[in-house]
Amino acid sequence: MSETRSILVHICGHVQGVGYRDWTQREASRLGLSGWVRNLSNGNVEAVFSGPAAAVERMLTLARSGPRSALVTDVRIAGAAAPAGGPFCVRYDR
Repeated sequence: MSETRSILVHICGHVQGVGYRDWTQREASRLGLSGWVRNLSNGNVEAVFSGPAAAVERMLTLARSGPRSALVTDVRIAGAAAPAGGPFCVRYDR
């Protein structure tokens, strides 16, 4: 059985208005992760990645680049998160 991990991350840089949330949803779903992604009022993006530890680590690596039109300056793990269930989704609340 593989180890599972669930983390809250903040992605900083030019990450709003460039398709970052939709890209994150596609990549996280492809990796079999659950969780969510949303824009923050300060211009950053926040996400919860939950699933097999190796897949979470891979998503962190991908998040540091983002989609082609993004300019990511930092990806910070803000802490552990409650395990998320269900499909990975985009949240529209702030």
